[in-house]
Amino acid sequence: MIEELRRANMRVNICGLEWKNPVATAAGTFSARESGRYYSPDLLGAVTTKGVSLLPRAGNPTPRIAETCGGMLNAVGLENPGADAYIEDELKYLKARGATVISNVAGRSPDEYVEVVRRLSETDADMLEINVSCPNVSEGGMTLGVDRNAVASLTRRIKAATNKPVIVKLSPNVTDICDIAAAAEDAGADAVSLINTLTGMRIDAKSGKPVLANVFGGLSGPAVKPIALAMVYRVARRVRIPVIGMGGIMTGEDAMEFLLAGATAVAVGTAALLDPCAPPRVAEELRACVASYRDPLERF
Repeated sequence: MIEELRRANMRVNICGLEWKNPVATAAGTFSARESGRYYSPDLLGAVTTKGVSLLPRAGNPTPRIAETCGGMLNAVGLENPGADAYIEDELKYLKARGATVISNVAGRSPDEYVEVVRRLSETDADMLEINVSCPNVSEGGMTLGVDRNAVASLTRRIKAATNKPVIVKLSPNVTDICDIAAAAEDAGADAVSLINTLTGMRIDAKSGKPVLANVFGGLSGPAVKPIALAMVYRVARRVRIPVIGMGGIMTGEDAMEFLLAGATAVAVGTAALLDPCAPPRVAEELRACVASYRDPLERF
């Protein structure tokens, strides 16, 4: 994989689409206009936009963000303007600026997922990432993502509704993530992405109450990287489709670890909330790592 990247000048093929480098943004951490103030989205292999549902969603009540050692908890709850507004505003804005766009899809039910996919299929979105793994909502999301049969059923319905490449985003909050990944692959998924956030919480020691209004949130950041790396390693050896790795990537060296574990590409998330320029910085640092890498004689 690393030698292929070197020969291709960092270009990588994901589901038939050529990315200029193997670095994308993670859903929920990139905003077309706000992030675009710091760098052009076409510097990255792809940008993944925030989860979009059929109708507008207000998300969870505040407070819904909390810092924690080595990371952060979020319980935003898929706040978004709805599919029609997303298509007319953010998607058009990004495509006009040359970005390869992965539209992240959320839903309260399988029917809603399919309807959003149908609408996006008539647009210039390049790929669809199906969020079956959000731990911050009470319906849809992780309810589907922990059941291999539900994941397979939804994936089949989505593949029947679109000709665009479909990425299924997997939850780490399961007994066997490889089993869920295999179910998605068998049902026709073109790729899988992992990991989404781990379920966590914080309690205010003074008041005795949860810090987040939602009680639970999703843990992301450097604290989850060893878990993410292990899961990517295992999934990449179970499935034949591309694996997009994410979870605590802060530097190009972190990204390199995911590629060595078997990922075809990576996504940068929490790092961009600390440093808006993190995604293109990681891409440049990764380029340097690839250039200096010497393939070991024995693979682990």
